[in-house]
Amino acid sequence: MIVNKQIISGLIICFILAIPSFLLGNMFPIIGGPIIAILLGMVIAIFWKDKGNAEDGIGFTSKYILQLAVVFLGFGLNLSVIVQTGIQSLPIIIGTISIALIVAYIMMKAMKMERNSAILIGVGSSICGGSAIAATAPVIGANDEEVAQSISIIFFFNVIAAIIFPILGRILGFSTVSGDAFGIFAGTAINDTSSVTAAAATWDNMWGLGSSTLDKAATVKLTRTLAIIPITLALSYIVGKKEEAKENLGLNEKEGFSLKRAFPTFIGFFIIASIITTIATSFGADPILFVPLKEISKFLIVMAMLAIGLNSDIVKLVKTGGKPLLLGASCWIAITFVSLLLQHILGIW
Repeated sequence: MIVNKQIISGLIICFILAIPSFLLGNMFPIIGGPIIAILLGMVIAIFWKDKGNAEDGIGFTSKYILQLAVVFLGFGLNLSVIVQTGIQSLPIIIGTISIALIVAYIMMKAMKMERNSAILIGVGSSICGGSAIAATAPVIGANDEEVAQSISIIFFFNVIAAIIFPILGRILGFSTVSGDAFGIFAGTAINDTSSVTAAAATWDNMWGLGSSTLDKAATVKLTRTLAIIPITLALSYIVGKKEEAKENLGLNEKEGFSLKRAFPTFIGFFIIASIITTIATSFGADPILFVPLKEISKFLIVMAMLAIGLNSDIVKLVKTGGKPLLLGASCWIAITFVSLLLQHILGIW
């Protein structure tokens, strides 16, 4: 897509509106910038029906800026550190991701849901909320309304988890002298980074553990984030094969399966960014050097969510939100149960 004047005007609008959303997200991390941005965009869209010259730029932001955000997200992943510290939680991560995807598939079939919405909610619930949805949406060709609805549902259960999980942890008898058990629980059963951080920090404050719970939860969360890579590649392969099958049957005019579709360029750059971070830090580079790049990623996601909100019909989302909400609840409950079950089996609590 050529960046013309129409695209530039839309980009500028999204950039300006993303600034207060980003700042408010930092002030209220339990909500987060992406949610504030998407809600702001939805409210503006109610009154701004004809976007005129800005429409192309808004669409560009919701698609291509979103992909760029995922690439920058890779600079927050040091693969060697994650491998070293994430082994303990790996069986739980695999178990929770698997159960979420299985539940999403079963519920999709049982409720006859739209495929894209079910995939986004399943992936968002199982991996890392908005980041996973951001990476998956371009791969499966999800539209802005499907993304907006999925993000909203994930946010709803994030807030619930951040509030009740510290209470649940106390009831279940998690250790109050070590943050490991609750950190693994928060890192595997809560999907969005902001809510994981909020719950873990609350547990640290409750029992005077410094930042031990937060450190454990953050590492587990980063380990889960790596699942973006195989899942998006698998989904892109499946989508490509389906397109190839349709092409063979003469049902559409698109090209069949291709290597480019199976391995999206932006996911490739995401992997490269992770490798760069890993190599640089292994040679002694200070991880703080990559903090600005991670902040850029966060801002770009906020900017893209703002654009998605501007392209969404909030009335339609509310009317059609029953099944997706039930799916989100089912995934959330299943993940929580499996996380607790596996921790108990492994003797972590």
